[in-house]
Amino acid sequence: MQKGLFITFEGADGSGKTTQLNLMKSFLEEKGYEVVVTREPGALELGRKIREILLHYEGKVADKCEMFLFLADRAQHVETFIKPAINEGKIVLCDRHTDSTVAYQGYGRGQDVNLLKELNKIAVNGLEPDLTLLYDVSTETAQNRVGSEKDRMESAGIEFHKKVRNGYLEVQKENPERIKLINANNSIEKVFDDSKNIIIKLIQEKLGE
Repeated sequence: MQKGLFITFEGADGSGKTTQLNLMKSFLEEKGYEVVVTREPGALELGRKIREILLHYEGKVADKCEMFLFLADRAQHVETFIKPAINEGKIVLCDRHTDSTVAYQGYGRGQDVNLLKELNKIAVNGLEPDLTLLYDVSTETAQNRVGSEKDRMESAGIEFHKKVRNGYLEVQKENPERIKLINANNSIEKVFDDSKNIIIKLIQEKLGE
């Protein structure tokens, strides 16, 4: 049996993924598991500086520059934080990972999706999530949930975010075993029940518990 688990939480801004991640952390800790929560971009000191540029830089950020900043953050994050935590037997819950880059920079910004997938492979150096939970919600609902205070990515416009949603759905179709689609239009409680059932099954299969 493997030591730890790597579970990623994906979805558009306003999908509720971060709320579900925090609920899952509490649930798993109550069950006695050692859980660490992290995010991309910006989990570590270097990553926080990259995140500040990505989300709040007021000048023009070229699309390819944006793409490589996300990838640089990911390479640092995987090597110095995620892999060591998994090897120590921890369950790592990560708010965004490789699928976000494909959805946002690939489908949203129009960068080469196949190239992005290859660059992601280089950045993660062989690591792949044991499970990805994709929280799907209508673009209009997601934008309403975000509210009026938006960062640089959230302010990209409704058409951009529709492309992102479609991109996520395409990625899920290509990876149905790893990526589980969850209807995030439901109540927080219903969404959490759906998430919990999937993760309990994963723990039983991967950790033999």
